[in-house]
Amino acid sequence: MIFPIPAFQDNYIWCWPSPAGLWVVDPGDAAAVERLASKLNHAVAGILVTHHHPDHTAGIAKLAEKWSPEIIGSQDSRFTGLTHTVAPEETVEAGGLSLKMLPVPGHTLDHVAWFGHTPEYPVLFCGDTLFSGGCGRLFEGSAEQMAASLLRLMELPDETRIFPAHEYTLANYRFAARCFPEDPAIQARLEEVESTLARGAPTLPVTLAEEKRANVFLRALADPALQAAIQQKTETPLKHPADFFATIRAWKDAA
Repeated sequence: MIFPIPAFQDNYIWCWPSPAGLWVVDPGDAAAVERLASKLNHAVAGILVTHHHPDHTAGIAKLAEKWSPEIIGSQDSRFTGLTHTVAPEETVEAGGLSLKMLPVPGHTLDHVAWFGHTPEYPVLFCGDTLFSGGCGRLFEGSAEQMAASLLRLMELPDETRIFPAHEYTLANYRFAARCFPEDPAIQARLEEVESTLARGAPTLPVTLAEEKRANVFLRALADPALQAAIQQKTETPLKHPADFFATIRAWKDAA
C-alpha cells in the first residue's frame, strides 16, 4: 500500500511499508516522516530521491542520522547525501518494489522518475516532472527537454498510477479551464477534483490514462484538437510538439 505523508503546504512524501521499515520518496520534511514512523513503530529503511530541490531533500540528513537508511538517487544527482547511485534504466529494489530509474530533465537537469509495478498496477514516482493537470516549472532545463521527458512518460502503460510530489491539481485544472472553457475533458476533471477535495481526500494518485485525457501539458504534445486551439490563441506559427508545450508552459508561468 502506497500512501502520502502530507508535508509543508502542498507536498506529498510517498511512503510504503516493508519488512525492514518504511520507504519514502523525497522526504523534504523529516518531522512529518518521523511522526508517522513513530505512530507505526517503524524505522525508515530507505529513501528515493527524484531531484535536489530542498523541499524534496531537506529532511534526509536528519532521517539518515536517526535510522541510517539506504538513500538512492541518480548518478548525476546534485544531492550529495546518497548512499547508492544508479545509472539510467537501472533497476533498484526498494522495499518490495523493483523500480527503474528514468531520467526526465526539465524541471531540473538532474531530475529522475522511478517506474515499477505493484501486484495490482504499475507505479510512477515522478517528483516535480508531471503533476495531475500540470507539469513542473522549467528551473534549469528547456521546453524541448521537458517535452521529451513528458513524451517518454506518456509511453508508459495507461494504467500506471502517477504519484507526483505536490497537490497542485485544483490550481492546474482551474488554469486549464480558463484557457479552454469549452473543453469537456477539462471541465469534467475540474468538477471531479473539486468534489474530491471537498471530501477532504487527496486527488492523487491518478492514472496516466486520465492525464492523457485531460492534462493540457500532455495534450499539447499529442492532441491535434488541443494544438489547434492553442494555435488559434497565438499569432506565432507553431510547428513542433515542443512549441505547443512551450506556449502552454509560458501561459501557466504568467498566470
